[in-house]
Order: sequence, then C-alpha cells, then structure tokens
Amino acid sequence: MVKKYEKLFINGEWVTPHGTGFTTVVNPATEQPIAEVCNADATDVDRAFAAAREAFKTWSQTSAKERAEWIMKLYHAMEARKEDMAQAISASMGCPIAKSRIIQVNCVVAFKKFADRAAFMEEETKVNNSVIVREPVGVCSFITPWNYPLYQLVGKVAPALAAGCTMVIKEASITPLQGLIFAEVVESIGLPKGVFNLLTGKGSVLGDLMVTHPEADMVSFTGSTATGARIQKMSADTVKRVCLELGGKSPYIITEDAPLEAAVKFGVEDVMINSGQTCICLSRMLVPASRYEEAVVIAKRVAESLKVGDPTDESTYMGPMSSMGQRNTVVKYIEKGLAEGAKLVTGGVELPEGITGGAYVRPTIFRDVHNKMTIAQEEIFGPVICMIPYSTLDEAVDIANDSIYGLSSGVWAGSVADAVKIARRIRTGGCYVNGGDFNYDAPLGGYKQSGNGREWGDFGMHEFIEIKSLQLPG
Repeated sequence: MVKKYEKLFINGEWVTPHGTGFTTVVNPATEQPIAEVCNADATDVDRAFAAAREAFKTWSQTSAKERAEWIMKLYHAMEARKEDMAQAISASMGCPIAKSRIIQVNCVVAFKKFADRAAFMEEETKVNNSVIVREPVGVCSFITPWNYPLYQLVGKVAPALAAGCTMVIKEASITPLQGLIFAEVVESIGLPKGVFNLLTGKGSVLGDLMVTHPEADMVSFTGSTATGARIQKMSADTVKRVCLELGGKSPYIITEDAPLEAAVKFGVEDVMINSGQTCICLSRMLVPASRYEEAVVIAKRVAESLKVGDPTDESTYMGPMSSMGQRNTVVKYIEKGLAEGAKLVTGGVELPEGITGGAYVRPTIFRDVHNKMTIAQEEIFGPVICMIPYSTLDEAVDIANDSIYGLSSGVWAGSVADAVKIARRIRTGGCYVNGGDFNYDAPLGGYKQSGNGREWGDFGMHEFIEIKSLQLPG
C-alpha cells in the first residue's frame, strides 16, 4: 500500500503545504512506489524560516543543561523508533535491513554525546581584560543526502541543538521517510515550536531557496562536489557560513608486508557494504606490484562471496542502488572503464545472477587500472573498485594524492606505526589504519574539493558556534 504524507512539519505542527502535488518514493529493489510525500514551495520555505527565526530568540538563550535535557529526550524517543527508521531507509534506498539497523540508524547514539557537548557553550576564556564567550551561529539551513539519510540528519541536527541553533531541514526527495519519523519524534517530546522544521519536496524547487534565504545564517550541505561548489557561490552574496561534506575518491594503500587476505577483504567489504554509495568508501585499492596478482585473486573471491539480493532478507549483504537513475550512472562508468582499457575481475553491467529487475549492480572490480583513467578519478558512487599496482611506497602516496578529492583514505601496513607514517602523508581528512572502525567522536570532513568544515565529535560543534570577545574595564 502506498502511504500518503500530506503535511509538512513547521513551527511544531503538521501543516498543509502551500505547494502542490506529491513526490513519489520508490522502492529500488522492486521499482514499485511505497509512498507519496507532499511538495513544499517558496511560501512554505518562508514559513519555516520565519518559525526558526522566532524560535531562535528563546532557544538560543536556554541553558546548556536545558538543551541537554531536550536532546536526551530526543535520544530516548529515537531509540524507540529505530526499527521504524531502519525499515523506512531500507525500503526507500535499498540498504539491506540487517545492514540498515547497524550502519544507518545506530547513529542515534550520537544524541547522547552531543547532549554532553551542550556545556561547551558556557565555557569562557579570560585573556587579559577580555572574556571570550561562545554563542550559537543562528538559524541553520540543512540539506541532506539519500545515501545515509538519518546519519546525516543526526550529524547536523544534534550539534545544532546543543549549540542553541534552530533549523530548517530539507530531506532528499528519494529518502524522506526517516525525516518524517524524526519530525514525529520531535512532536512527541514537545520540543519548543520552531526549533526544528522539516520540508519535503523537490530539490530543484527548494534547494536554491534554502541556500539563499535571508533568514538562514548558516548552510550545511552533504552531497556532490558540483552542487557544493554552487552552494558556496550562492552563499557568498550574504556571506553565510557554509559547511560542505562532498565527494570522494578515497585511496587505500596496502603495503608489501601487510596481511594481504585481511587487508583486501576489508577493502572490498568497505566499498560494497552500502552498494558503494558511501562518500568515504575506499574505491581505489593500491597494491604493490609484487603482490598484485595475489590480491586480485583474493578480491575476486571476496566480492563473489557477498550475497546480493532482496533487502528484506536478513542474510543479504548488498542490495540495489538507491534508484534506477543511479544504477544507470554506475553502469555507464563500468562501460567507460572497459572502453579505457581496464579489465574486469568480476562484476560488470549485467544484473546479478538470479535477479531480473530492480536497480541492482554486480559487485565490480577492475584490474589494470592507472590513475588517469576516468574510473580512477571520478566518484562513481557504486560498488566498483579500481585495483592499481604501484612499485614504491613513494609512488603509492603520489597516486593516492593525485585526485581533486581529499575526503578519506586507508592504509594497511605490517604495523600500526608504519601505517600511521603513511597516513600522515596522504592529503585527506581521515584515514582508516589497519582496519580501524568508524568513530562518531572523530571529526569527518575533507581536504581539497571534498568540502570544508567538519561534522561529528567535538569539532562538529565548531560549525555552529560564533566567538565573541567582551572587553572589560581594567
């Protein structure tokens, strides 16, 4: 049954949109519609920002203790809705339900951590006759992506609430359902009106309005580098603060003395876990020439062992792409790689064996790739790995840094100490060392054209804080 969402969440209430029509949410595994979500327009954007501006007057003046209590209420209410959100995300963007429960919704734990960080706002520093204080940046405009929709919502909303900011958020049109559930949670706990406002609809209609709105003090966007660059230009006219988490083409250096089986397995599974739709995934695997053939054999075996199929099946490792449009994009890149002379180790353009429909792409690995190929330079955002041989460690580092991107990277060496030395030479905002795990307390963000600013951890608070100096009489 197709569920219809007919209202927006503005000023603490579900309101009928001024905009007309609905956007259909489609299950990419079945290609069938699962929901219709109402479209906001410019009038709705104005209403949402007006509510956020009015709410800022009081929310910004609340104590850190009070904000922390509200954030903890959100955390507990979100914990109770985790399964609903996991199911919604799995159905709308194809992440297998077992993976969705882990990589898509466990991020709600971050609310607890940002509740504690609300106290940052009351810290003061004395410098001679001046007192340095912290204040919230203001009304925030949030535009989130479809690949990790709840994770990105939490990564923006939690620190903003802790800092005393108010916000208007626009969810990606193909994955709005978890945002609507979040708004239900906000309503259920009675968060003060106007602090959180949610709009749904088409990015082509709402995107520019969200970025250029005169009541927006700060814009936080996660998505493509091309769109991020455009947002930065549009924000310049009013000198808004902009935080951008953009694309990546992350290198993964495996050294000659690394445990090859473990290292290659880690790299393959890292890319395939969300069908390659992860901005920080390690899509360029750099292997010493002396161990290249062995690594190719391992990569093929690991990729072909991963179960691809129905996202509702608890044993499925990889589901479909988020949409048929994204599948078509990835298939074109695979065709481009073949045309450029790269050779398939496994995968390709055909649907996975036993699957006759849906936005599926086979786990695909290319060998004989050189770093100037399109598939090694452009973000494919699909389950595609480029295996690149290197002769010396210096060459590997040069290849790793030969990219317009600098979001993430990986190194697996014979020892952690050796891996850290290599990681320090790679121009990226983060590096996964010898199979290290993601950490919600560590900052996430990129160098070069992968964006600016940081999300998560203590550094994630900085984007939402203004610094004021009070010069006192001597």
